[in-house]
Amino acid sequence: MDTGLLPVAPHLMQLLSGKSITRLYPPQEECLGMGLLDGRNLLVSIPTASGKTLVAEIAMHHHIAQSGKCLYIVPLKALAREKLDDFGGHGVRVGISTGDFDRRDARLGMNDIIVATSEKVDSLLRNNAPWLDAITLLVIDEIHLIDSESRGATLEMVIAKLRCRNPGMQIIGLSATIGNPEDLADWLDAGLVSGTWRPVDLHEGTYCQGTIYFSDGREREVSTPTKYDDLNLCTDIITEGGQCLVFVSSRRNAEGFAKRAAGVIKPDDPAVSGLAEDLAKLAGTETGRVLADCVAHGVAFHHAGLRSEQRKIIETGFRQGAIRVIASTPTLAAGLNLPARRVVIRDCFRFKAGVGMQPIPVREYQQMAGRAGRPGLDPYGEAVLVAKDATAVMEVSDYYINAPPEEVRSRIASEAALSTHILSLFDSRFVDDRSSLVGFMDRTFYAQQKKERQALENVIDRVLAFLDESGMIAGAQDGLRVTKYGTLVSRLYINPYSADLITRTLQGAGTYSDTAFLHLLCSTPDMPTLYVRRPDLHRLDRYLYESGDSLWLDLPIYEDEESVERFYQSLKTALLLQDWISEVPEETICERYGVGPGDVYNAVESVQWLIHAGNRISHMFSPDYSGAVTELEVRMKQGIRRELLPLTRLRGIGRVRARRLFNNGISGPDDILNAGMKRITGILGRGIAEQIWRQLEVGQVERGGGATVRDDPRDDGRSGQMHLYEFE
Repeated sequence: MDTGLLPVAPHLMQLLSGKSITRLYPPQEECLGMGLLDGRNLLVSIPTASGKTLVAEIAMHHHIAQSGKCLYIVPLKALAREKLDDFGGHGVRVGISTGDFDRRDARLGMNDIIVATSEKVDSLLRNNAPWLDAITLLVIDEIHLIDSESRGATLEMVIAKLRCRNPGMQIIGLSATIGNPEDLADWLDAGLVSGTWRPVDLHEGTYCQGTIYFSDGREREVSTPTKYDDLNLCTDIITEGGQCLVFVSSRRNAEGFAKRAAGVIKPDDPAVSGLAEDLAKLAGTETGRVLADCVAHGVAFHHAGLRSEQRKIIETGFRQGAIRVIASTPTLAAGLNLPARRVVIRDCFRFKAGVGMQPIPVREYQQMAGRAGRPGLDPYGEAVLVAKDATAVMEVSDYYINAPPEEVRSRIASEAALSTHILSLFDSRFVDDRSSLVGFMDRTFYAQQKKERQALENVIDRVLAFLDESGMIAGAQDGLRVTKYGTLVSRLYINPYSADLITRTLQGAGTYSDTAFLHLLCSTPDMPTLYVRRPDLHRLDRYLYESGDSLWLDLPIYEDEESVERFYQSLKTALLLQDWISEVPEETICERYGVGPGDVYNAVESVQWLIHAGNRISHMFSPDYSGAVTELEVRMKQGIRRELLPLTRLRGIGRVRARRLFNNGISGPDDILNAGMKRITGILGRGIAEQIWRQLEVGQVERGGGATVRDDPRDDGRSGQMHLYEFE
């Protein structure tokens, strides 16, 4: 269909023209024929690069033209930022929300399109953001993640809540990998658009001993200048002008491949020098320096241990064609728009704690394979699995290429998942007794799949008993209400089991220490913890021998092995965070704990919220600790020792500049004024010194009791968790 014939608003025509889109793809035409512009719910289950996002954009612009408001749910913060850039312009106001979980974010309602993670939308529902009533279109990107063990229950409940709250709202679900799309479409009361059409042909095959055996019977010989299969597959496609993504099972493997490839692949784009220089400026660790060296050769690695700024530089360089190869863990395939002519899936097995090496799911293979082929740039795309020997070629092909993706299944029927959602349902007044709760659950995907209802009701009863015993709900089965404590827990967006552990421990705790409190938070279900390596055990055991008595939680030596392992993981994570607020250099932290800068940032970001939640709980139940926890909250955000707190209250003064001032005998705003502008300029530079002086001029200085700094009226309101590389 010619886009000029579309019955859409002028600003959408401008959008299509700006993207040089003159004709719709067949699946996009099918969506229009199925009622896309008539308000019909749709489940769009088509391959990657077949135009799913444009389907959503057409629908969103149609709603905006009719004064509607659109909510676009994504699984990743990085993907949210990408969509923010994609959807903006042409007079459309786009907002993004992925941050604090106890805010209503009223200003978001001023936008036409709001992009948010499912967790953030769940939080907005709990905090009753009024603009949610105005949503006329809900788009769920990667809707198959309802099947995710960690996040699926939240996504499913968000969809169910929004359908209950906005019954006339149009819903569009997007995915490339659903084994049972009919089931999901039935639940959404949606028309199903599915198929295998792609704008660039995808050739899937298995490589072994110099030959790619494609599923259509063709074979392709690959030159073997090195002894490494993965590297030969890359050089083969690069010689004909293509780019390559190599998916491996671990960060170490990604870095190892990139270092090998950098010694073979010759850069053919001068832009790599600039990219390498930008990365070198961010390289505070050995990993960062290795990355910069690899990129100078046109090769990169990509994983969650890198800083977000490092990942962004890599992604930009690859899209521009300067970087020829990226070695990555599968996280890169989870929604980011980064296609290549050839995708190499080198590792079909991945380690799973407690189980060992397990084959990756078919859905994950299809997510990676879907990155092959760039529309308008590549004549074809190739997804190549690497087989160990000839006998494995057919096995690998049958297991992945010839198999459908796994069916999507509901994940809500567990106490860990349901406890937080049941509490929020009562607090948000979606339900008010057991009967209405069971009735609400009948609207879920779980019920649609006709799973065992009695099993779900048994879980509901156990959760209700726990919430009652912990003091978060009260009343009889025919009339339950949420207590003040329960409301706090729900709106803080933490797991009730986390809140209960924090509350019980604080009420019986002894002397406060930052490490004891951090270890408590790291022991909750909400805190992602670090993997414990064999070299870590000596350090952890030594800490327990020397300082274990200061912890509030004891090593569970009489419990199962899994509980002991969780204890060590929590302790390792807590000690890393203690090093962070002790101003241990980033490179030292990364070496000491065997992590990357991105891991440090993720741990700091995760615990920051839990410290805030713990602070609110301590105010309610253990006020003696609230002062120390308030202080810890600020220190964690800045990564500073206690002595730098007065200095970091000034904007522009982070951990590095504050330490520089302190080491020069300046410990607070009074000392700054006494030192004078000339001396401060000599320490920090004129620009920062002038910025500090402006703050002090509009503040109020009490000579006897120290300085109180009032916000500069010119403050832009910027707040929130900082990145590690922003602490200057």
